[in-house]
Amino acid sequence: MKEIISQCQLGLSSLADPVRAQAMRAYMKNRFEFLGIPAPDRRKACADILRQLKTADADELLQIATGLWACEEREYQYLAVDILAKHYRRLRPADIPALLVLAQQKSWWDTVDGLAGIVGDLLRQNLTASRDIQAGMDKALEHPDFWVRRIALLHQLGWREQTDVDRLFTYTLTLADEKEFFIRKAIGWALRDYAWHDPAAIREFLQENQNLFSGLSYREAAKNLEKLGK
Repeated sequence: MKEIISQCQLGLSSLADPVRAQAMRAYMKNRFEFLGIPAPDRRKACADILRQLKTADADELLQIATGLWACEEREYQYLAVDILAKHYRRLRPADIPALLVLAQQKSWWDTVDGLAGIVGDLLRQNLTASRDIQAGMDKALEHPDFWVRRIALLHQLGWREQTDVDRLFTYTLTLADEKEFFIRKAIGWALRDYAWHDPAAIREFLQENQNLFSGLSYREAAKNLEKLGK
Protein backbone atom coordinates (compact mmCIF):
# COMPACT_ATOMS: atom_id res chain seq x y z
CA MET A 1 0.00 0.00 0.00
CA LYS A 2 2.89 2.38 0.71
CA GLU A 3 4.09 1.82 -2.86
CA ILE A 4 0.72 2.85 -4.26
CA ILE A 5 0.70 6.01 -2.17
CA SER A 6 4.25 6.81 -3.25
CA GLN A 7 3.19 6.42 -6.88
CA CYS A 8 0.32 8.81 -6.26
CA GLN A 9 2.64 11.36 -4.70
CA LEU A 10 5.12 11.05 -7.55
CA GLY A 11 2.42 11.37 -10.20
CA LEU A 12 0.74 14.40 -8.67
CA SER A 13 3.71 16.34 -7.36
CA SER A 14 5.11 16.60 -10.89
CA LEU A 15 1.94 18.52 -11.92
CA ALA A 16 2.03 21.02 -9.07
CA ASP A 17 1.13 24.58 -10.06
CA PRO A 18 1.82 27.06 -7.23
CA VAL A 19 -0.22 29.85 -8.83
CA ARG A 20 -3.29 27.67 -9.26
CA ALA A 21 -2.70 26.23 -5.79
CA GLN A 22 -3.01 29.68 -4.28
CA ALA A 23 -6.37 30.24 -5.98
CA MET A 24 -7.66 26.83 -4.94
CA ARG A 25 -6.55 27.42 -1.37
CA ALA A 26 -8.38 30.75 -1.30
CA TYR A 27 -11.55 29.14 -2.71
CA MET A 28 -11.48 26.71 0.21
CA LYS A 29 -11.05 29.61 2.65
CA ASN A 30 -7.40 28.70 3.27
CA ARG A 31 -8.37 25.56 5.17
CA PHE A 32 -6.10 23.26 3.17
CA GLU A 33 -2.90 23.23 1.20
CA PHE A 34 -3.16 22.42 -2.52
CA LEU A 35 -0.83 21.26 -5.24
CA GLY A 36 -2.85 23.24 -7.76
CA ILE A 37 -4.04 20.39 -10.00
CA PRO A 38 -7.48 20.52 -11.73
CA ALA A 39 -9.64 17.44 -11.29
CA PRO A 40 -9.34 16.21 -14.93
CA ASP A 41 -5.54 16.39 -14.76
CA ARG A 42 -5.50 14.66 -11.39
CA ARG A 43 -7.62 11.79 -12.65
CA LYS A 44 -5.62 11.44 -15.86
CA ALA A 45 -2.32 11.36 -13.95
CA CYS A 46 -3.61 8.65 -11.60
CA ALA A 47 -5.59 6.56 -14.11
CA ASP A 48 -2.96 3.81 -14.26
CA ILE A 49 -2.79 3.68 -10.48
CA LEU A 50 -6.56 3.28 -10.23
CA ARG A 51 -6.40 0.44 -12.75
CA GLN A 52 -3.82 -1.31 -10.56
CA LEU A 53 -6.46 -1.48 -7.83
CA LYS A 54 -8.97 -3.54 -9.82
CA THR A 55 -8.12 -6.59 -7.72
CA ALA A 56 -7.74 -4.78 -4.38
CA ASP A 57 -10.10 -5.87 -1.63
CA ALA A 58 -12.04 -3.60 0.71
CA ASP A 59 -9.37 -3.59 3.40
CA GLU A 60 -6.67 -2.61 0.91
CA LEU A 61 -8.80 0.15 -0.57
CA LEU A 62 -9.48 1.61 2.86
CA GLN A 63 -5.80 1.42 3.80
CA ILE A 64 -4.87 3.37 0.68
CA ALA A 65 -7.61 5.93 1.30
CA THR A 66 -6.46 6.37 4.89
CA GLY A 67 -2.86 6.81 3.73
CA LEU A 68 -3.87 9.43 1.18
CA TRP A 69 -5.96 11.21 3.79
CA ALA A 70 -2.82 11.64 5.87
CA CYS A 71 -1.05 13.52 3.04
CA GLU A 72 -0.99 17.27 3.38
CA GLU A 73 -2.34 18.55 0.08
CA ARG A 74 -6.05 18.37 -0.64
CA GLU A 75 -5.66 16.61 -3.98
CA TYR A 76 -4.70 13.44 -2.11
CA GLN A 77 -8.01 13.38 -0.26
CA TYR A 78 -9.77 13.95 -3.58
CA LEU A 79 -7.85 11.01 -5.02
CA ALA A 80 -8.90 8.85 -2.07
CA VAL A 81 -12.54 9.71 -2.79
CA ASP A 82 -11.98 8.91 -6.49
CA ILE A 83 -10.57 5.49 -5.58
CA LEU A 84 -13.37 4.60 -3.17
CA ALA A 85 -16.04 5.84 -5.59
CA LYS A 86 -14.63 3.83 -8.49
CA HIS A 87 -14.38 0.63 -6.46
CA TYR A 88 -17.34 1.01 -4.08
CA ARG A 89 -18.81 -2.31 -5.22
CA ARG A 90 -16.00 -4.06 -3.36
CA LEU A 91 -16.77 -2.27 -0.13
CA ARG A 92 -19.06 -3.79 2.48
CA PRO A 93 -21.73 -2.26 4.72
CA ALA A 94 -19.39 -3.04 7.62
CA ASP A 95 -16.91 -0.57 6.07
CA ILE A 96 -19.21 2.42 6.51
CA PRO A 97 -17.86 3.29 9.99
CA ALA A 98 -14.39 3.60 8.43
CA LEU A 99 -15.80 5.98 5.81
CA LEU A 100 -17.41 8.05 8.55
CA VAL A 101 -14.07 8.23 10.34
CA LEU A 102 -12.55 9.76 7.19
CA ALA A 103 -15.43 12.23 7.06
CA GLN A 104 -14.41 13.52 10.49
CA GLN A 105 -10.83 14.20 9.42
CA LYS A 106 -9.89 17.32 7.42
CA SER A 107 -13.63 17.85 7.12
CA TRP A 108 -15.22 20.18 4.61
CA TRP A 109 -18.08 19.88 2.17
CA ASP A 110 -15.88 18.83 -0.76
CA THR A 111 -14.72 15.52 0.74
CA VAL A 112 -17.73 14.92 2.98
CA ASP A 113 -20.16 15.10 0.08
CA GLY A 114 -17.97 12.75 -1.94
CA LEU A 115 -18.02 10.27 0.94
CA ALA A 116 -21.80 10.70 1.26
CA GLY A 117 -22.11 9.55 -2.35
CA ILE A 118 -19.96 6.50 -1.68
CA VAL A 119 -21.96 5.59 1.43
CA GLY A 120 -25.16 6.00 -0.57
CA ASP A 121 -23.94 3.82 -3.44
CA LEU A 122 -22.76 1.17 -1.00
CA LEU A 123 -26.08 1.04 0.86
CA ARG A 124 -28.13 1.15 -2.32
CA GLN A 125 -26.37 -1.87 -3.80
CA ASN A 126 -27.20 -3.81 -0.63
CA LEU A 127 -30.86 -2.82 -0.27
CA THR A 128 -32.10 -6.27 -1.21
CA ALA A 129 -29.66 -8.04 1.12
CA SER A 130 -31.05 -6.60 4.33
CA ARG A 131 -34.42 -5.18 5.30
CA ASP A 132 -32.79 -2.52 7.45
CA ILE A 133 -29.49 -1.82 5.74
CA GLN A 134 -29.93 1.91 6.48
CA ALA A 135 -30.11 1.51 10.26
CA GLY A 136 -26.54 2.74 10.56
CA MET A 137 -27.65 6.04 9.06
CA ASP A 138 -30.25 6.36 11.83
CA LYS A 139 -27.37 6.30 14.30
CA ALA A 140 -25.31 8.66 12.13
CA LEU A 141 -28.15 11.18 12.32
CA GLU A 142 -27.47 11.45 16.07
CA HIS A 143 -23.70 11.74 15.76
CA PRO A 144 -22.06 14.70 17.55
CA ASP A 145 -20.12 15.65 14.39
CA PHE A 146 -22.44 17.57 12.08
CA TRP A 147 -20.53 16.33 9.01
CA VAL A 148 -21.61 12.77 9.84
CA ARG A 149 -25.17 14.00 10.27
CA ARG A 150 -24.88 15.64 6.85
CA ILE A 151 -23.93 12.28 5.34
CA ALA A 152 -27.02 10.73 6.91
CA LEU A 153 -29.17 13.43 5.31
CA LEU A 154 -27.57 13.10 1.88
CA HIS A 155 -26.98 9.36 1.54
CA GLN A 156 -30.17 8.79 -0.50
CA LEU A 157 -29.40 11.39 -3.18
CA GLY A 158 -30.26 9.98 -6.59
CA TRP A 159 -32.17 6.97 -5.24
CA ARG A 160 -35.43 8.11 -6.87
CA GLU A 161 -38.04 5.34 -6.49
CA GLN A 162 -35.78 3.42 -4.10
CA THR A 163 -35.78 6.29 -1.62
CA ASP A 164 -37.04 5.45 1.85
CA VAL A 165 -39.38 8.42 1.97
CA ASP A 166 -40.31 7.94 5.63
CA ARG A 167 -36.61 8.13 6.51
CA LEU A 168 -36.09 11.15 4.30
CA PHE A 169 -38.92 13.06 5.94
CA THR A 170 -38.04 11.91 9.47
CA TYR A 171 -34.39 12.86 9.04
CA THR A 172 -35.18 16.34 7.77
CA LEU A 173 -37.69 17.01 10.54
CA THR A 174 -35.33 15.66 13.19
CA LEU A 175 -32.62 18.13 12.20
CA ALA A 176 -34.93 20.97 11.13
CA ASP A 177 -34.10 23.17 14.13
CA GLU A 178 -30.31 22.96 13.72
CA LYS A 179 -28.50 26.24 13.20
CA GLU A 180 -25.52 24.80 11.29
CA PHE A 181 -25.49 26.13 7.71
CA PHE A 182 -24.29 22.84 6.19
CA ILE A 183 -27.13 20.94 7.86
CA ARG A 184 -29.77 23.42 6.80
CA LYS A 185 -28.42 23.34 3.25
CA ALA A 186 -28.37 19.53 3.22
CA ILE A 187 -31.99 19.34 4.38
CA GLY A 188 -33.06 21.42 1.40
CA TRP A 189 -30.83 19.50 -0.99
CA ALA A 190 -32.15 16.11 0.13
CA LEU A 191 -35.78 17.20 -0.29
CA ARG A 192 -35.11 18.96 -3.61
CA ASP A 193 -33.42 15.85 -4.99
CA TYR A 194 -36.45 13.68 -4.24
CA ALA A 195 -38.74 16.32 -5.76
CA TRP A 196 -37.36 15.37 -9.19
CA HIS A 197 -39.02 11.97 -8.65
CA ASP A 198 -42.15 12.94 -6.71
CA PRO A 199 -42.75 16.72 -6.65
CA ALA A 200 -46.27 16.30 -5.26
CA ALA A 201 -44.99 14.51 -2.16
CA ILE A 202 -42.39 17.21 -1.50
CA ARG A 203 -44.88 20.01 -2.11
CA GLU A 204 -47.33 18.51 0.37
CA PHE A 205 -44.59 17.83 2.92
CA LEU A 206 -43.32 21.41 2.72
CA GLN A 207 -46.80 22.87 3.01
CA GLU A 208 -47.44 20.84 6.16
CA ASN A 209 -44.08 21.61 7.77
CA GLN A 210 -42.98 24.99 6.43
CA ASN A 211 -42.97 26.58 9.88
CA LEU A 212 -40.50 23.95 11.13
CA PHE A 213 -37.78 24.56 8.55
CA SER A 214 -35.34 27.43 8.29
CA GLY A 215 -35.78 29.79 5.37
CA LEU A 216 -32.65 28.35 3.78
CA SER A 217 -33.87 24.75 4.01
CA TYR A 218 -37.30 25.63 2.65
CA ARG A 219 -35.98 27.70 -0.25
CA GLU A 220 -33.53 24.99 -1.26
CA ALA A 221 -36.20 22.30 -1.06
CA ALA A 222 -38.78 24.28 -3.07
CA LYS A 223 -36.37 25.64 -5.67
CA ASN A 224 -37.56 23.51 -8.60
CA LEU A 225 -41.16 22.84 -7.65
CA GLU A 226 -42.65 25.44 -10.01
CA LYS A 227 -40.92 24.06 -13.07
CA LEU A 228 -41.81 20.49 -12.03
CA GLY A 229 -45.54 21.27 -11.92
CA LYS A 230 -47.74 18.61 -10.38
